[in-house]
Amino acid sequence: MKFKKPHSLQNIATLLNLEFIGDANFEILGINEIHVVEKGDLVFVDHPKYYDKALNSAATTILINKKVACPEGKALLISDDPFRDFNKITKYFNPFIASKASISESAIIGEGTVIQPNVFVGNNVKIGKNCVIHPNVTIYDQIIIGNNVTIHANTVLGADAFYYKKRPEGYDKLISGGRVVIEDNVDLGASCTIDRGVSGDTTIKQGTKIDNQVHVGHDTVIGEKCLIASQTGIAGCVIIEDEVTIWGQVGTNSGITIGKGAIILGQTGVTKSVAGGKSYFGTPIAESREKLKEMAEIKQFLKSQKKS
Repeated sequence: MKFKKPHSLQNIATLLNLEFIGDANFEILGINEIHVVEKGDLVFVDHPKYYDKALNSAATTILINKKVACPEGKALLISDDPFRDFNKITKYFNPFIASKASISESAIIGEGTVIQPNVFVGNNVKIGKNCVIHPNVTIYDQIIIGNNVTIHANTVLGADAFYYKKRPEGYDKLISGGRVVIEDNVDLGASCTIDRGVSGDTTIKQGTKIDNQVHVGHDTVIGEKCLIASQTGIAGCVIIEDEVTIWGQVGTNSGITIGKGAIILGQTGVTKSVAGGKSYFGTPIAESREKLKEMAEIKQFLKSQKKS
């Protein structure tokens, strides 16, 4: 989530009532999750396991729960609860504003776009030209949709990320302040759910076609001209490169990459990153020819055991 204008380290420290280390005028351009941070971003870290990753990331301001040496060219905000304070920033810069109509007055809808009955379009949504939005689609605030996009009935764009911190009293939710960006010539089937980024964008690039009942998790990026079949579940922070085909009932781990042109056969569990240009099958995932050969060999072995 980028701020509308840069804010100083002093401004953010005052907002949160925190001690800081660094130049008071150090610029912060926005906030982001560790997987997708860029220069100028603020990121939070609250576990020693991830201190080095956060401090050495592209982020230039680190909201952290321990005083550590500040890397050159960066700044620190010292908090007893970075998760809580990250949520405070999201709430302050991206407050929830209830819509008063099914199509918000602040929404921009392009020429030739057809919106069927019972569609909800939230605040500051942008929809391009010649789109078709079928009945009962829900488009939350801040969503960006390109030209020539078709979205079938009951699909939801922009639900919150599934991201929680376990506390003694229960689970504390990380507030989602990111967006969903759908590029040109994308088709989304019926009853799909595309979650918004935590603080960045969940992106579906141009020409990709997605079947019914597909889930896409927060901050995932799906490349150009991909095909994704029904009942696929894609976790958060996944990168799917261009021209990937994913068949039905595939599930993925978070934070992995599926290479360009890969084919993932039905009911595969994508437990790790895989290279492009190959076909994969099974759980744990392997190249499909190897996996099928392995299964045949196991079958032959079991037959031989019965005979002996």
